[in-house]
Amino acid sequence: MMRTGNKKRSQVAPTLWLTLALVIVAIQVLAGAQEERPRRVQQPPAQSQKPPQKETPKKDQPDETGEAIKINSNLVTVPVSVTDSGGEPVKNLKAQDFKLEEEGEAQQVTLLGQPGATPLELALLFDVSGSVLEKFHFEQQAAARFLKIVAKPQDQVVIFSIGIVPKLATNRTSNIAEAISGVESLVPSKEPTAFYDTVGDAAKFLGQKAEKGSRRVLVVISDGEDNLSERFRFEDSLREIQRNDCIFYSINPSGPSIKLNKISMKGQDSMIALAAETGGVAFLPDRVEDLDRIFRQIATELQAQYLLGYYPTNETTDGKFRRITARVNGRPELRVRSRQGYYAPKG
Repeated sequence: MMRTGNKKRSQVAPTLWLTLALVIVAIQVLAGAQEERPRRVQQPPAQSQKPPQKETPKKDQPDETGEAIKINSNLVTVPVSVTDSGGEPVKNLKAQDFKLEEEGEAQQVTLLGQPGATPLELALLFDVSGSVLEKFHFEQQAAARFLKIVAKPQDQVVIFSIGIVPKLATNRTSNIAEAISGVESLVPSKEPTAFYDTVGDAAKFLGQKAEKGSRRVLVVISDGEDNLSERFRFEDSLREIQRNDCIFYSINPSGPSIKLNKISMKGQDSMIALAAETGGVAFLPDRVEDLDRIFRQIATELQAQYLLGYYPTNETTDGKFRRITARVNGRPELRVRSRQGYYAPKG
């Protein structure tokens, strides 16, 4: 009996020790897991999990209201020249001194800068055809002197030649020496004249290239005779000048002898009409020597010119032509010249 009991205890002992060992290992594993868990919680989140940040718009970007575009699109600018009974410019007027109407309705006028101070975009159109051949060299000299007088550092000048085709002789530049060199480099020819094509192209050029708020001026040295234009006629060139807010000045070097020729008179009459509709002047000097005096007169006028602005009460964007008139309140003795109208934007 004693032998049997000992045998059973010897068989149980290994099993007991194995069970105890397994329990100890399990406790160690659980303890290790508890120690490991806090370390995982304390780790920072991965960089890629950060939420994307909204980009801050740059200060020089337009805001969503489009305020600047709106101001530039519906502001109507009207260059105005005012002279006294002796033809001298009047420079001491204020915005409230002017009365400006659109289609008979009074508008609230703003003065955009001091007289003659707003930048000038000048297109000088030079006839190189056979009809002005004899006086060509003197015209060049007079035009060069004109540029020295009228152009300021902030102004821009572009030169076109009027010949068989419109030609951009000198591109838009603020370098007056470069502009004068462009005038002096023009060469006369005996070609026909595409007058209206050149006027139309020059007006479009200023409309595309000129800075907003500048005065856009065409100064044309020509007899106005057209015998070759293909894209523009009188009405087309006038419309282009008006659409691009330009003033038209002309100097006809042919002199009073044009009155003996119907074709010549027609050319001069056309330039008179272009000037009257846009606030400029068409000059017909008695002698070619008068060119200097006329150029100085134009320069003096441009240097004393007011630039008025207003936001039309009629905000309809119908693209139609609207008549405007400008005058000085209570000063009937003063002569006021401005463009006769403009084309409304088309929506």
